Amino acid sequence: MAKRTVVGVMALVASVAFPLVAYSQPRQPGAIYDFDRKGEKPGPAPSRDISGIWVPAAGAQVGVQADGAQLKAARGRPQDELPFTELGRKTWLARKPSVGVTAVNPALTDDPVKGGVTGAGCDPVGFPRLALWNLRTIRLIQSPENVVVLYMLNNKWRVVRTDIAELPKEFDEPRWHGYSVGRWADDYTFVVQTGGIDERTWIDAAGRPHSDELVVEERYRRVDREHLQLTLTITDPKMYTEPWKALDMSLRLQSPTFDIREMECVPSETAAYNEEIARPAGNIK
Repeated sequence: MAKRTVVGVMALVASVAFPLVAYSQPRQPGAIYDFDRKGEKPGPAPSRDISGIWVPAAGAQVGVQADGAQLKAARGRPQDELPFTELGRKTWLARKPSVGVTAVNPALTDDPVKGGVTGAGCDPVGFPRLALWNLRTIRLIQSPENVVVLYMLNNKWRVVRTDIAELPKEFDEPRWHGYSVGRWADDYTFVVQTGGIDERTWIDAAGRPHSDELVVEERYRRVDREHLQLTLTITDPKMYTEPWKALDMSLRLQSPTFDIREMECVPSETAAYNEEIARPAGNIK
């Protein structure tokens, strides 16, 4: 039993508490990346089809995004700056993430997923953080009524409705992963709008905030037979003065028999890590 706990805690350190460790693992077992197919000329994209198993085309480390959303310098802003409102900046600076430009000692984090000083951790990751942290594999399943997105991280899934035209004006109650509605913008681009997201979630592991007015737009563009371009845009007028792009990533299609490994946040192992490693490291009794 003791051995199992140690193994579980170390796995947690690698996959949850210190995602930077994953950068030393450039690939998932059995995955095919673009660097495996140099000189390849993929066939044409099928019409209105984004189904399949997809991984970051450039390698597993691309999807880890340990410092949160992938930000690019734009309009003279520093790479890690965002168009915060006064409330947005105040909320962000009040948080204590364990990664990113405002990172603290992991023992002192108030990240609801990782625990730290807040307790056991393992609160739901929520959306859009599911797509902005440890995005190693997703599986897309299409039906006439919806598109289902399956994530490796904590074995979560989202249902994107395609039987209605747009998001409702009001939501019954907030949800960890929100309410999602999708449509085909053209034969190769599927656009998803998600709202009604629980405010307890963080946008990413770096603690970037959102309000009840958050709307996330995903665009899945089928570039060719082997590739899917995924972009994600954040709109939240309470926290940000303008929309901003949090993700722009090329995904590569995998074999339908690809083994999707589980990545679970186990409360008992998280608590053991915090008690045995994080709290002593932070000199917290």
